[in-house]
Amino acid sequence: MDPLPASAGSRGELGRLLQAVLTSRGQANAVFDILAVLQSEDPEDIQEGVRTCSRLFGTLLEREELFVGSLPREDTVLAGSQEATQKYKVWMRHRYHSCCNRLEELLSHPSFQVKELALKTLMKFVQLEGGKPLEKPQWESHYLFPRTLFRSVVGGLLIPEDDQSLLISQFCEYLEYDDIRYHTMQVATSTVARATSQQPEVSLTFWNNAFMLLSAVSLPLQERDLTNFYVQHAETSDKWKVIHLKEHRKAFQEMWLGFLKHKLPLSLYKKVLVTMHDSILPHLAQPTLMIDFLTSACDVGGAISLLALNGLFSLVHKHNLEYPDFYQKLYGLLDPSIFHVKYRARFFHLADLFLSSSHLPAYLVAAFAKRLARLALTAPPEALLMVLPFICNLLRRHPACRVMVHRPQGPELSADPYDPLEKDPARSQALESCLWELQTLQQHYHPEVSRAASVINQVLSDPEVSIASLLELTAYEIFERDLKKKTAGSVPLEFIPAKGLLGRQDDLCAQFFTLS
Repeated sequence: MDPLPASAGSRGELGRLLQAVLTSRGQANAVFDILAVLQSEDPEDIQEGVRTCSRLFGTLLEREELFVGSLPREDTVLAGSQEATQKYKVWMRHRYHSCCNRLEELLSHPSFQVKELALKTLMKFVQLEGGKPLEKPQWESHYLFPRTLFRSVVGGLLIPEDDQSLLISQFCEYLEYDDIRYHTMQVATSTVARATSQQPEVSLTFWNNAFMLLSAVSLPLQERDLTNFYVQHAETSDKWKVIHLKEHRKAFQEMWLGFLKHKLPLSLYKKVLVTMHDSILPHLAQPTLMIDFLTSACDVGGAISLLALNGLFSLVHKHNLEYPDFYQKLYGLLDPSIFHVKYRARFFHLADLFLSSSHLPAYLVAAFAKRLARLALTAPPEALLMVLPFICNLLRRHPACRVMVHRPQGPELSADPYDPLEKDPARSQALESCLWELQTLQQHYHPEVSRAASVINQVLSDPEVSIASLLELTAYEIFERDLKKKTAGSVPLEFIPAKGLLGRQDDLCAQFFTLS
């Protein structure tokens, strides 16, 4: 390619070149000067070049002046005996192909303005190619979509080198169109499969880009909502998969299963599991296929196990999946660390949801109440103010467990029969025990904790106490609340006057220091 003329990057010069190419085929070689601007080092020149290419090839697509069909080699056609118009269309189709390749490269340009403009231009070409296809239909009413061009767009978003989160957020506006969303799911599935097969270890940047794109896909709930298409067709056919919701759900399922079958970074496991129960499972064609992923995540431990239980609970509750170890897994998550981790609020919110059924056996609820009460002995005050009402709510929901507080004809216990080391709540003997821990907490140094533990001294009221406002309570908030309290009168702070630095007149420090 010839060197770029000094003034070719200016708006006026590009406009003149554009006009020349569109008005006379004899000046078609001027397209090389336009394409050369895309190789500039100046981002503003590149943007002008992209805008010019957008107008140029957009007009040629609308005029149908590009070759339609399987694109032959350029040198073969130019040396052949075809008519001049045919040679021109093949030649210009190759220039269009070069332009699209350069625009795909610009999707990873350091300047975001350049990347954004390249994306919008490529998506404009997708729309124009869809309306005036560059391939011939194989049969009548054959569904045509510029898959090759669109694959390069999605491939430019899912690159392993650069963080494309901002560009993907711009692409999300196109996911409102049903056909774009459908083809995005298909292309993302193949792109992830190709990337993982070509490289033994994929970069974290790639996984983050892929997750951001996949999590932006949201399916409609009813088939009649599939009416918003980016590529307009004169008429549609019932044989097209793109207009059927069940096909969208299949593509959605293949996309997520293809993504989740790989060994993901730990941070991504958490992000996936947070959205699993409300953004992924409801849209799968067969939600139960997620059981392997969720059960393996359940064995990881910590926050990942908790979030995986949320997805498993959805499968058990809404899809009749049998998972007998569910509550045993939840019981195993109860350890002293749950009061000190950042997901404490979410843990107890979900635990409250999982234990909300009144059909749970009394021994199971008793085991959770006893385990929480035992852990409460070493919990910080901000956690106790939430855990104590939580335990009382369990007793309200399950009256059979109230024997742990009041057992009129019960035997005197010489020792606590509860086994805190037992992993199976059914064998922990919690129902034969009592909640002596709550009575111990009535002597807690913090008056609000003492008051909350004293609730069991009276008959529990029927309505449950909402713990929503207590889930995210922090030590700082308790401290600030105590500082704002007003005392009834003066409070004595010292009863014995100090006579020396350490309280004795003849100590060594008193010889050198005095109180003033």
